[in-house]
Amino acid sequence: MSGKEKLSTWLCVMISLIRREFVVNVPARAAWAHLSRLEQWPSWARHIKRVDVAPPGPISALSSGVIHLGLGMKSKFVMTEFNPPDNWKWVGPFLCLTVHYDHQFEPLTDTSCRLVWIVEVEGFGSAVLGRVFAAIYERNLDRAIPRLIREFDAEAMS
Repeated sequence: MSGKEKLSTWLCVMISLIRREFVVNVPARAAWAHLSRLEQWPSWARHIKRVDVAPPGPISALSSGVIHLGLGMKSKFVMTEFNPPDNWKWVGPFLCLTVHYDHQFEPLTDTSCRLVWIVEVEGFGSAVLGRVFAAIYERNLDRAIPRLIREFDAEAMS
């Protein structure tokens, strides 16, 4: 492999950027039902201003949409894997990257589950731009996950 081919491979490789695991005090099916209503994500993920999903309603294998972020930025997505109640994956572009988001639901007890969120990127510059993307995304998750846990706690209490 030539130096140019090695560089091209390095710049376009799939990189796993983020893996977040956390426990919520609701059953996995309840967590799935809650998170499958993407239009409600801004209540806990304040970096998201609005989510447009087609077809409307809870997500499905046919879902696609646009996540409206701050500063007028938008993130389009299309569902690539849909395995209720275990996981869903969607893919969307960010600059010259392709971002893969995996949302996993692991039952722990009758009243709790572990959520696992994995973010991977590929595309030209993934080794460099991916790290910048991850740093921003990690900060957003640092704020959003505690709010989501509080929502689940309130749901479990009602």
